Amino acid sequence: MSSPLPTRDQVMTALAGVNDPEIGRPITELGMVKSVEIGSDGAVAVGVYLTVAGCPMRDTITSRVTGAVAPLAGVTGVRVDLDVMSEEQRKQLQTQIRGGAPERVIPFAQPSSLTKVYAIVSGKGGVGKSSVTVNLAASLAAAGHKVALIDADIYGHSVPRMLGVTGAPTKVQDMIMPPAAKGVKVISAGMLKPPGQDALPIRGPILHRLLEQFLADFYWGDLDYLLIDMPPGTGDIALSLARLVPGAELVIVTTPQLAAAEVAQRAGTLVTQTHQRVIGVIENMSYLLCPHCGEPMDVFGVGGGEQVATALTKLTGVDVPLLGQIPIDVRLREGGDSGTPLVLSDPEAPASAQLIKIAESLASKGRGLAGRMLSLSPR
Repeated sequence: MSSPLPTRDQVMTALAGVNDPEIGRPITELGMVKSVEIGSDGAVAVGVYLTVAGCPMRDTITSRVTGAVAPLAGVTGVRVDLDVMSEEQRKQLQTQIRGGAPERVIPFAQPSSLTKVYAIVSGKGGVGKSSVTVNLAASLAAAGHKVALIDADIYGHSVPRMLGVTGAPTKVQDMIMPPAAKGVKVISAGMLKPPGQDALPIRGPILHRLLEQFLADFYWGDLDYLLIDMPPGTGDIALSLARLVPGAELVIVTTPQLAAAEVAQRAGTLVTQTHQRVIGVIENMSYLLCPHCGEPMDVFGVGGGEQVATALTKLTGVDVPLLGQIPIDVRLREGGDSGTPLVLSDPEAPASAQLIKIAESLASKGRGLAGRMLSLSPR
């Protein structure tokens, strides 16, 4: 005896388990299911609205819909018919996923936000800040957290290559969906350049608006952690971030070299003016393990990270710990060039062990009460 035909309710229940790959919510909830037709022979045709024409995730959506419906009893085949939302439908979708909030709202600056925002900063370039940031993001995502990474180093952007991002942002009305790689949602100024243009001639006020766009106009969804790869020093972007997301906490990256540590310390002192918090220091390129005897060699000196942590503790009156000391490993650079972070390609490597430990330390720090509504009332 042949199985009875599936019902429309059964098909819709199956489709409720299909998440849009960019928004991360069920296509049934987002109004993306256009139609469901069940033939007398058990063939099921599902009409699906794409958010935009030429959606880069069309194949993924087709595969997910097929995979959800095909196992139902009585289904002999699945056909997915793709259509494109009208402008009105896109407006409704935008309003829905924003929760009815006004367009230019930065969700991470709201008192109700549960997302931890970490700005990874350095006093000078060349200390491996971006490499550290990418590996921390990949480590947090691999641990099951919802993570996004903003490459705010507008002139020296390198995150897309380091993380292996090949997709491009998708625009839905005035809202933009960031691409993702290694489980991390990513946006970078490098994705916004016109084809063939290598440099971005941007000055102060436009830098501020670009960072604001990254924070407000992109749909990030419910995040556990947002990491921001900051440009070196204490320029426009650092001041803009303090204004746009005052609750962002700083992680200082330095090297053991005392000269580099002094510059990093000056970058950390910005918090006395912006009233932000430094939650820790990372010492990168701490030592090189001898390939012959395995003993650590202090190539760039010793003590820089501890010096920065101690100085900032005295300056702020709050404990600023040294979160970790990452050894030199040529595979960190190779992973950045190939788009596969070392914490994923070789989690057992000494450098990976330190990065994973630092990521775990960041993940253990709860969201502070500063700026949050406590729902208390006096008696």
